[in-house]
Amino acid sequence: MPSTNTLFSAYASVAASVMLVRSIANEFIPQQLHSYVASRLGNLFSPFSSQLTLIIEEFDGLVKNEVYESSETYLSTRITPSVERLRVIKAPREKTISVSIEKGQELKDVFEDIVLTWRFVCAEAQKSNNPDDPYSPPMRTQQRFFELSFCKKHKDRVITEYLPYVIDKAKAVKGENKVPKLYTLGNFYGDMSNGVWGSINLEHPATFDTLAMDPEIKKDIIDDIERFLKRREFYRRVGKAWKRGYLLYGPPGTGKSSLIAAMANYLKFDVYDLELSSMQNDAELRRLLVATANRSILVIEDIDCSADLKREREEEPTNFGYQTQRMTLSGLLNFIDGLWTSCGDERIIVFTTNHKEKLDPALLRPGRMDKHIHMSYCTNKGFKLLALNYLGIDCEKQCQQHKHFGEIEELIEKAQVTPAEVAEELMKSDDAEECLGGVVKFLKRKHMEGDVDGKDETETVTEMEIIEPETKKPRKMARRTQGKLIRRRGRGGAKIFC
Repeated sequence: MPSTNTLFSAYASVAASVMLVRSIANEFIPQQLHSYVASRLGNLFSPFSSQLTLIIEEFDGLVKNEVYESSETYLSTRITPSVERLRVIKAPREKTISVSIEKGQELKDVFEDIVLTWRFVCAEAQKSNNPDDPYSPPMRTQQRFFELSFCKKHKDRVITEYLPYVIDKAKAVKGENKVPKLYTLGNFYGDMSNGVWGSINLEHPATFDTLAMDPEIKKDIIDDIERFLKRREFYRRVGKAWKRGYLLYGPPGTGKSSLIAAMANYLKFDVYDLELSSMQNDAELRRLLVATANRSILVIEDIDCSADLKREREEEPTNFGYQTQRMTLSGLLNFIDGLWTSCGDERIIVFTTNHKEKLDPALLRPGRMDKHIHMSYCTNKGFKLLALNYLGIDCEKQCQQHKHFGEIEELIEKAQVTPAEVAEELMKSDDAEECLGGVVKFLKRKHMEGDVDGKDETETVTEMEIIEPETKKPRKMARRTQGKLIRRRGRGGAKIFC
């Protein structure tokens, strides 16, 4: 009978050989082949196994899988010492460092009496950008998914209890640490993880506290948003898609973009910036809509000039004789409140324009643009908030200490200046008194310019005598001018001074 030392030596030799083979395999065999072999072996022995594996893919067509996103967040809170490779990420404004498992890694979890094994799989592939062009450069894509394995007898409990538990835990974690993202068409640095949309962190610092708006209007917006968030069951009961449309209109520089950023930061919603002029047709618009996530804000800026929308579909010839279809107003309307809006929940659509009167009436009705918000010129209340933000001056308590406040209050309502213009004046010096004096001069100048522009200058038609240089004979000519006309006859013609 072999001794204990002999058995131990044999075991150590086999273990060392296995470790050597494993290290060589990890070094020279690609990770994709590892995943393929493991998958095939799993399929080979699955008929004889009591284990069941759920595949949780990242995308369902173009739509991102909520279970995948929740799993990714949830597993970051379940990291154990058995995990050998981790991914570490921290966005500038996030509170904590985000840790997640790397591809090929496994993680154990226990839910009540169920033991579960998570495995993260990432397979890379290449496909042509243009299948019709054999010379087009290939595009790298990634297929990412989780494999969740457990005993087959627990299938119903895992699906009905464990996965909802994962989703709820992930929502709680996201609510604490989430930084809103700004999405646009395309991808950044070759990252295709978000499908047709590419994203960066939304670093805009605007909040409702810093927004230079009338407090009553600001409170009305916040109350409207809060009411919208609480009415999920109401929207379902009355048969409406759970979305809300806002129209922000007013002169440039009145804070429309800042209000959108403040809404995103308040709600922790991602922002999708959609440029209508880049849309080829209605089908592309629908494809982009279904690729947006829930709990998001879709922004269409300058709706009056971002696209030349026709009410009916028109076909245009191309250089090669083929017919192409353009995006239409009916396609946009269906996109806003048609069947396609039911593809997601808890969404806000924000339109901005400098000229509300130019919009088609069909866009303005409730159900499309539910709430119209006029972004007006700077008021006294808005200036007081700007003075507090930029100069640290509480106008309610310190108005007597600064001699310019009274003059500013008289001028700001008449001058019609935007919050952006006032903010620029407040940034010109570190000295508060010097800044306030600059604001007074600026408001006076704008007020004088407004008086000049506002005069009732009617167009007049007068007859002038112009001396032709060659014939020296006068001829009469009608000339349209604005304002007072002063004529001076001289050599070579007439000189006009207005």
